[in-house]
Amino acid sequence: MILSCNHISKSYGVETILNDCSFFINDNEKAAIVGNNGAGKSTIMKIIMGELSPDDGNVIIGKDKTIGYLAQYQDLGSDTTIYEEVKSVKQNLIDMEQKLLEYEKEMAKVSGDELSKLIETYTNLEHRFQLLNGYSYKSEIEGVIKGLGFTEDDFNKFVGNLSGGQKTRVALCKLLLEKPDIIMLDEPTNHLDLNSIKWLETYLLNYNGAVLIIAHDRYFLDKIVSKVIEIENHKAHVYSGNYSDFAVKKQELRVATMNAYLKQQSEIKHQEEVIAKLRSYKQEKFYKRAESREKQLEKMDLIEKPEELKNNMTIKLEPDIVSGNDVLSVENLEKSYNTLLFKNISFEIKRGEHVAIIGDNGTGKTTILKIINGLVDADSGMIKLGTNVHIGYYDQEQHNLTDENTLFEEIANSYPNMTNTKIRNTLAAFMFTGEDVFKRVSDLSGGEKGRLSLAKLMLSEANLIILDEPTNHLDMASKEILENAINNYTGTVLYVSHDRYFINQTANRILELTNTKLINYLGNYDYYEEKKEELTATFAPKEEKTKAEKTTSSNKQDYLERKAEAARIRKLKNDISKVEEKIKKYEDRLNELDEMVAYPSVSTNSAKLNEIGKEQNEISDKLDKLMEEWEILSDQL
Repeated sequence: MILSCNHISKSYGVETILNDCSFFINDNEKAAIVGNNGAGKSTIMKIIMGELSPDDGNVIIGKDKTIGYLAQYQDLGSDTTIYEEVKSVKQNLIDMEQKLLEYEKEMAKVSGDELSKLIETYTNLEHRFQLLNGYSYKSEIEGVIKGLGFTEDDFNKFVGNLSGGQKTRVALCKLLLEKPDIIMLDEPTNHLDLNSIKWLETYLLNYNGAVLIIAHDRYFLDKIVSKVIEIENHKAHVYSGNYSDFAVKKQELRVATMNAYLKQQSEIKHQEEVIAKLRSYKQEKFYKRAESREKQLEKMDLIEKPEELKNNMTIKLEPDIVSGNDVLSVENLEKSYNTLLFKNISFEIKRGEHVAIIGDNGTGKTTILKIINGLVDADSGMIKLGTNVHIGYYDQEQHNLTDENTLFEEIANSYPNMTNTKIRNTLAAFMFTGEDVFKRVSDLSGGEKGRLSLAKLMLSEANLIILDEPTNHLDMASKEILENAINNYTGTVLYVSHDRYFINQTANRILELTNTKLINYLGNYDYYEEKKEELTATFAPKEEKTKAEKTTSSNKQDYLERKAEAARIRKLKNDISKVEEKIKKYEDRLNELDEMVAYPSVSTNSAKLNEIGKEQNEISDKLDKLMEEWEILSDQL
């Protein structure tokens, strides 16, 4: 066991968030914490990290175990580049690498015992460096950065200039490279595109450690986790299996508990009726029998009635008028900013279709929606709406909301003919009740703003609904309700999303924006996964480099190779020169010793002659080794 939460309770004033919650995580276990927005999921993670103190209970982390945490929002204030910020995680390896280089230089300057000691120190450090995967840490850093959606062009961007979502991705890069014994992630997929999410799935699934995730991405959880911890009605309930297993078991358990409760209530009612009947007979023997039954009732273990589901958001989308069969036609659309987003893309949408646009971040998916809505101009191409087409647009950035308005004012200003009662009923349908309707838009969470925008969309009675990331910030129950609303909608739907479960449930056609082109898939997300490789190769292959680009690339490669070869030769010549200097030094000393032997004062002194002879032998041995080294180096020129 690596983590244990025991009887955790937490309240803010009179509002209870968590009540007697217990669960544990084993080594290498992958688990999810799920629950509606506001249930206390992030609170329990902050308690585990020590950022909040529980009112009751405790958290136990295994001895010598490390823990890493990624919150939903990161505010990295670094003035370094993305690459340097992420690389800082490997500072211990960078320091070791630098030390090894210093030892290598030092070894070229010393000899004898000093050299032997230095070699031993170097060998020990190099062994540790190798065990820590030091020789591949640079490629590991690049792999994680690219895996989470950054390109090489992004490496030198300054962290301080990044968006909140990009900063969160940088923080996630650092956390994954730190490799703690348990990784805790709060909504890690919110700022990732599909390819990055799939990369993260594979990384976490194979991670040699425990993982605890808060996520509303059901497809993501199905791939990774084998345990689900649900926070509901302030309690923690633990289920084995992935999210789909949990959903089935939860429903089965709820039905079984409700049936048992109703059966027991029926039995209690029956017994109470019998007791009342027995007491009505006014005879002692009937009183005793009534008392006996009352004692049995008192001993009965009462089954608590399952609480009513609090998420009662209801969405009914219904077009005001029926559009023509041809709803939208896009022809030869092209758009560039600093770089080309897409060119010559064309597609048509017919009445009743539910079409999802997918693709990597930065490919231009949202731009297409904005061009259709007239918010952005295309560089070229044509957008044509069909007969009687009325668009309702859901903007993921909620630009259609006014921060200064209350929720009531937001609806009333947009729909001045609505009665106060209908406005309140509409807001109640999206879980805004009582005094909630007088909250300012600026005070709402991301999920609450999303619900308010959906409420306005519902009232628009559009027959072409265009949605940009509609499931962002929605909890799972709200997503399921939105899915049902879209599936029952008789109008036409076009949306951008990276929520694969949502796409699978609601899309009957997918347009993938890749390599500046659109590929059409006549099915849901599972069908897309099956056909992606085949259709991409056919309809949107990566463009081959031009002859000029190839020549430039080839010339650059030749230059780099020549540069590396020149550096190698310079180093060899430098090493040879150093060996030759040592050889000359020892040869000069041998000549000095030969001359000394001829001196009368030495030639007659046997002790001195022995000393000189010993030194001559040592020098001869060193010269033999140096000549051997010189030959090896010379052969490499």
